[in-house]
Amino acid sequence: MPPSFQEILEEARLSARALWDYGDGLFNPTVRLGVTGLSRAGKTVFITALIHGLTRGGRFPVFEAYGSGRIARARLEPQPDDAVPRFDYENHVRTLVSERRWPSSTTDISELRLVIDYQRQNGADRSLILDIVDYPGEWLLDLPLLNKSFEQWSAESLALSREGPRQELAAPWHAHLATLSAVGRADEQAALVSARLFTDYLRACRDERFAMSLLPPGRFLMPGNLANSPALTFAPLDVPIDGSAPEGSLWAMMVRRYEAYKDAVVRPFFRDHFSRLDRQIVLVDALAAFNSGPEALHDLEAALAGILDCFRIGRSSFFSSLFRPRIDRILFAATKADHLHHSSHDRLEAILRRIVARAAERAEHEEATIDVVALAAVRATREAMVTRGREKLPSILGTPAAGESANGEFFDGETEVATFPGDLPADPQALFRGDGAFQGLSSAPSDKADFRFLRFRPPHLQRDGDAQPALPHIRLDRALQFLIGDRLQ
Repeated sequence: MPPSFQEILEEARLSARALWDYGDGLFNPTVRLGVTGLSRAGKTVFITALIHGLTRGGRFPVFEAYGSGRIARARLEPQPDDAVPRFDYENHVRTLVSERRWPSSTTDISELRLVIDYQRQNGADRSLILDIVDYPGEWLLDLPLLNKSFEQWSAESLALSREGPRQELAAPWHAHLATLSAVGRADEQAALVSARLFTDYLRACRDERFAMSLLPPGRFLMPGNLANSPALTFAPLDVPIDGSAPEGSLWAMMVRRYEAYKDAVVRPFFRDHFSRLDRQIVLVDALAAFNSGPEALHDLEAALAGILDCFRIGRSSFFSSLFRPRIDRILFAATKADHLHHSSHDRLEAILRRIVARAAERAEHEEATIDVVALAAVRATREAMVTRGREKLPSILGTPAAGESANGEFFDGETEVATFPGDLPADPQALFRGDGAFQGLSSAPSDKADFRFLRFRPPHLQRDGDAQPALPHIRLDRALQFLIGDRLQ
């Protein structure tokens, strides 16, 4: 099918913006780093820890330019996009360090500019501008909607809602859907109730008991200033994929609002932000999926495949930099590695690598570089060997958040405890059936694994005089080396 006039116009706008960015980059070398992940994956903590470590003297031995002393300093400067909210770094640091609380989750796009002054390997002094763009992963899952009709999206959403635990969660919405006539007269109240019940279903899927990841449209769970607008007041209908909506019908109303959602939300995000990224890190809370069982991990695998399909990936060239920038490095990071003993970190990486393997094949064919890492941007635990009977168990020590419980005991948020988190299987293939489907952690060789992870408070930092100590981490320096190390040579 030939491209529409709107698609041609969008491509022209993107090329013009890319040309402008390229010209500016000749004088001010810049990397636009996208940071995303699905709900509660740790995006805010990652960005805060990255900036804090680079500006406050963190320990980053694997980040070569920093570990070798070639980075003279890193400083914050005003961001270039005046219409984008600033990432609230200072408040997030205060929350982490002074209050020992985790910052609020990402609900909107934000941006921050970090300028890194460094010495090249040939001795010349240079500066690299790092523009960090923080956005919810749920928005990324909206991008495929640009190539789907309302009828296609409805069919896919209904089919998904009838699988596994989703079917029970969707029961109230399904019951209401059965009362609707898609070809009947447009009814505002029917649309409002449908949108509310559909949103309730999406919200229930996201609950930590189920930890589902495929939840488009993303703005239904984080509406912002679009709350209660017609662009967010629609829901799938049981209509034929190749059908045509009668004029004045409920079906036609839903189609119009679905298209308004794409025009008001999805296209501006793609045009103004997503299409301009150079590098990308996708944060993944794989432990939450482990907690919730095989269906959640299946859902996570499908979501990550969908996310990778959204990227325009490939080796960056002179031509692509001029007219159509490409993302040439993508890092998938399994977060909260501090909830496991270090002996399981490599296993966590191997499992995540197995989950994204199919999706990564296309990226490697396009000459993009993809890697996987298990990290904790802020390490909330320590490790110790704990004696239990005649056994010595590799355990972690930390302060559970107030209200957390284990084995019937509730914690006050002040007392440090030791917990044995269990071992992930040494062979990630043990978690999958012969057909590639995930079969659960019950197949793991360790019968001691619980995998109901406690939520720990951020660590208590001892101040050294007036200096604020750096936040401890696990492999944050490895992530930095992969994402921007080559640009600091």
